Amino acid sequence: MAPMNIIYISLEGNTRSFLTRMQGYAKQQHSISADRPLLELKEVSDQTIPADETEPFFAFVPTYLNGGNGIDSGFTEIMTNALGEYISYNDNAKQCIGVVGSGNKNFNEQYCLTARKYSREFDAPFLADYELRGTSQDIERIYTILSKRWSEINA
Repeated sequence: MAPMNIIYISLEGNTRSFLTRMQGYAKQQHSISADRPLLELKEVSDQTIPADETEPFFAFVPTYLNGGNGIDSGFTEIMTNALGEYISYNDNAKQCIGVVGSGNKNFNEQYCLTARKYSREFDAPFLADYELRGTSQDIERIYTILSKRWSEINA
């Protein structure tokens, strides 16, 4: 099975840490059974030059907001705009097959608000969420969700 493509942004290292650990978990699972996919990671930053994505990918995005409560007074996404711009570039959004969000549950309704916005904007399902750097259980749970979606897309 082809590796699952993941495009992400990591500002404080939480998303990078989570995905690096999930990549290790995927390698372990793949060594047990070759039908369990590996992960191919691509980090986007403000310095990333837009490129055309030709293969399906999952987007991982943390939530950083400024102002508003996300319900009735809106919100302004900050610091993760580079990922949204990258996905918006040319036809990249057509390759986005799912969005995973992270954040801090202390922010209540704003928890994973950026990922839910991306899901609507790019017409891709919101697949899962995890808090901050995530747990080992989050890694296993999200890997399973992504693997299922990946096999549906590649069937």
